[in-house]
Amino acid sequence: MKLVSTILLFLLIINLHAQRDFSDSEITKVVLLGTGNPFPTPERSGSSVAIVVNTKPYIIDFGPGVIRRLAAVSENFGKPNEQIKGLNLKNTTRAFLTHLHSDHTAGYPDLILTPWNEGGGGRDTPLEVYGPEGINSMTEHILKAYSEDIKYRLYGAQPVNNQGWRVNSHEILEEGIVYQDENVKVEAFPAPHGSWPNAWSYRFTTPDKVIVISGDTSASDKLMKYALGADILVHGAYSENMIPEPWLPYMSQNHTSTSELANIAKQAQPKLLVLYHQAPMAVTEKIMIDEISEIYDGKVIFGNDLDKF
Repeated sequence: MKLVSTILLFLLIINLHAQRDFSDSEITKVVLLGTGNPFPTPERSGSSVAIVVNTKPYIIDFGPGVIRRLAAVSENFGKPNEQIKGLNLKNTTRAFLTHLHSDHTAGYPDLILTPWNEGGGGRDTPLEVYGPEGINSMTEHILKAYSEDIKYRLYGAQPVNNQGWRVNSHEILEEGIVYQDENVKVEAFPAPHGSWPNAWSYRFTTPDKVIVISGDTSASDKLMKYALGADILVHGAYSENMIPEPWLPYMSQNHTSTSELANIAKQAQPKLLVLYHQAPMAVTEKIMIDEISEIYDGKVIFGNDLDKF
């Protein structure tokens, strides 16, 4: 019986890491690289989402484990049946940060350095990062902290270029379009997240999809406006019925409950609501979906790492 239980647990963990494919577009793919919260749940990496448009990836947040999760579905290291065209380490040249909390930024040094030094074919242009006030200082200090590593790789025997480790960081100071190219238009709008003075949510408009990424936010009329009619709304949520009493004031000021999110979705009517950054750690898919379904009858998916939309 003990052996059977062990096997079932192993299969459950494998399933949580297995990629589920809900995508319906050859142009735009959304991949949950990390769905976790600050608690170090082994099967969930830190917050990160990749949007791949015409084989060009755009990374939103870079929590712990981001590069390993990206590698799992990349052309470099992913299994043949799970690879996403264009999603490789060299192509990770555009990233967006919602806010400076550690569970969204602990993978930043990895995002900067690993795609550059992973081999002779690594990233050969500077990483362009867009984020809240403070991202410039964070970037400067990370590069300073790793300056000896960078110098050793540059001036030793390792075949690396002198561009891919560099970062151009851009602080977002006001709502509106913060980035645009031939694949995407990216709009940033304020995310009320406790006492953070400068946190952002993002709306990505691609040739065939509108995708809204909440980041960490309490219930927001602004988000409801930007999510109106979106194809995919990726939003954090917590179960108010499972949060311990001492944590409720913090959670209500910093995050969105299942009932609040259900009301937002009921008015915004996204074609698909995807839950990530779920809390508390022990919350199950059934609990959270049931709570939302009491108010909202649209399509909802309880996101796991590596899910594709």
